[in-house]
Amino acid sequence: MSLINSLFSGVSGIRNHQSMLDVIGNNIANVNSIGYKGSRVTFSDTFNQFVRYGTNPTDTAGGTNTFQVGLGMKLNSVDRNWNQGTFERTGITTDLALQGDGLFVLKKNGETFYSRAGAFIFDAKGQLVNPQNGAIVQGKVSTEDGTIPPGNNLENIKIDSNLRLPAVATTKIAWGGNLDSTLPLTRSENYVQSGNINGTMAVGDKVEESNTIYDELGNEYTFKTTYEKTDTDKYNLTYELVDKDGNPLANPIGPTTIEAIFDSADPDGKMLSLDGNNPPQKINITDTTLGIKFDYDPSGVKQRGTNTISSSVDTNRDATLVTGTVSIFDSLGNAHTMSLKFTKVDDNSWTWVADVPADSGDLSGNSGSITFNTDGSIASISPNPPEITFRPLSGAAQQDIVLNLGEEFSGITQTSSSAVVSALTQNGSAAASLTNISIDQYGYIEGVFTNGKSRKLAQILVSTFPNRNALASVGENMFRISANAGEPYISEPGESSNTTIQSGALEQSNVDLSEEFTRMIVSQRGFQANSRVITVSDTLLQEITNLVR
Repeated sequence: MSLINSLFSGVSGIRNHQSMLDVIGNNIANVNSIGYKGSRVTFSDTFNQFVRYGTNPTDTAGGTNTFQVGLGMKLNSVDRNWNQGTFERTGITTDLALQGDGLFVLKKNGETFYSRAGAFIFDAKGQLVNPQNGAIVQGKVSTEDGTIPPGNNLENIKIDSNLRLPAVATTKIAWGGNLDSTLPLTRSENYVQSGNINGTMAVGDKVEESNTIYDELGNEYTFKTTYEKTDTDKYNLTYELVDKDGNPLANPIGPTTIEAIFDSADPDGKMLSLDGNNPPQKINITDTTLGIKFDYDPSGVKQRGTNTISSSVDTNRDATLVTGTVSIFDSLGNAHTMSLKFTKVDDNSWTWVADVPADSGDLSGNSGSITFNTDGSIASISPNPPEITFRPLSGAAQQDIVLNLGEEFSGITQTSSSAVVSALTQNGSAAASLTNISIDQYGYIEGVFTNGKSRKLAQILVSTFPNRNALASVGENMFRISANAGEPYISEPGESSNTTIQSGALEQSNVDLSEEFTRMIVSQRGFQANSRVITVSDTLLQEITNLVR
């Protein structure tokens, strides 16, 4: 056999181990390239020369094996390692890393590329691009109302940095909370007067006393009383209910005068009779229109000592008021404070009243009632659903607002827990401009606006392939489709693509330096060994040449 074969085998080994070293060198060079996927080389032997063909065994002789001598080696494959790389946190929203098998889809000059590198920025036109080459990231852009269209039709991701949201008038408010079932009624129930009248004062002298009482809605009134001496042990007791500013009511309650007589023979100077009743009886003060109903009891007043009359209204408690507030918006985006006040009118029965400041406008249909079952759940709401009309003073349009107080155990309840009521949601907002964006794991680009609202602006799509190893690298961390890659499957990040997106991070190269250095040693030894084969073959050829001497 010619020594030429061993020379060419050695040459093939040198050449292909050099290719192996080229791949290793490229891997090491890209150890810090974002999204880079390392490659490996596999070898196979090439043609083999038959020295002798084998034979099958016979009845009289055994079989023999085929003898072959190899003619060198060749590259079997250069395969890309698509294992997941580690993530490096950057804190930059538009730095995106892929977890899973997908690739970003980009377009440049009408050509489609694919990449694992997600170091993107927004350009001057608001397009999300690869800043190295201007390739535009592909996905879906939302409609004006923030709806992402269905399907996987690709378009350039583009965000208008001057995007503004128009004002949205409030039309729905959902309320929640609890009304404490142990609280007393809101209206005043008992006005108890006590203290002393100086019996030695002259006829015509007066003693006055007043205190605050509340109606069913918690509105304040003043109940005024005057004792005027008319004779020994006798007084004209005049009482009147006025508003909190001291003005008479539209439907007056008083002034009413009755006679109070004291017992001078009693050591305590107690009241003997009131309005002819002996002993004195409570006086019921009622106005169903105003929601006022309380008992006036002056029997604790005595005629002795100095003038020290005082009163206690329901042991001086405050009116039962449970109030929640919420900011609502008119059609021009102006904010107004609306309050919702609950007052207790009976066991398991409350009223509600909505109100806005006078300088905001006025409301109509803004009151009603709510009753509860014995377990604290809502029994009924009137009207149902509550709908109020708001007429702003700012030039904005009139608007109807539906109040959702809940049903059964949702929304407002009545238990023995603390009383608190608050607005859960309201659907209005002021006009706003875009201030920031965020990108979630499903590729949704969400805009955050100055009014605190957010809206989906676009969604980044990803592509997967039946055979990623067949993709052709075109540099700049990008690939294009080539033979045997299969058709790309465009999908939304998430379950359908088994790929999610991490914002504020970049996927690093998956090159393992320790593994590459090991391969480098193997490549070096293979190169040296094949070089030795050539050297020895050359020596043998030289000895053959020397035989001619």
